[in-house]
Amino acid sequence: MGKLTVRALRGVLVVVLAGTVFVQASMVWALATDPEEGSVPLTPLRVITILGMVSVQVALVCVWRLVTMVRRGTVFSNAAFRYVDVMIGAIVAAALVWFAVTILNAPGQRADPGVTVIMGGVGVAILGVALIVLVLRLLLAQAVARDVEAAQLRAELNEVI
Repeated sequence: MGKLTVRALRGVLVVVLAGTVFVQASMVWALATDPEEGSVPLTPLRVITILGMVSVQVALVCVWRLVTMVRRGTVFSNAAFRYVDVMIGAIVAAALVWFAVTILNAPGQRADPGVTVIMGGVGVAILGVALIVLVLRLLLAQAVARDVEAAQLRAELNEVI
């Protein structure tokens, strides 16, 4: 992975992470300084939004760590699986959060149920991303196994020579 690619990806990750932290801080500030009269400060939608942003932040940190491993040439190791597994969990959590938003939004869409169907489709697409990352994890496992096998064969060849 080239330096320009890594810098561009890290720039995007920093912007998205900073944006989600800003939104979370703004929500906490709004709740602390000016709660709406007669309302519960933490509505289900606010809690779901915070949880959704946390899942995105977790995935971003995992991608950052994996990019660091790629730059160091250590991505084909067992340590990478921890970050990939956490990222899969974060994506599944984001899908579940999206389904919760869909459920909360559904009663207001009785006149136009197509919106709920589209939102459900977006949730399925998010789960599809988790499946794609799972397939990539399986490919990583194959690459790590091949790397270990190649190292063993090199060691045997060195003994013969």
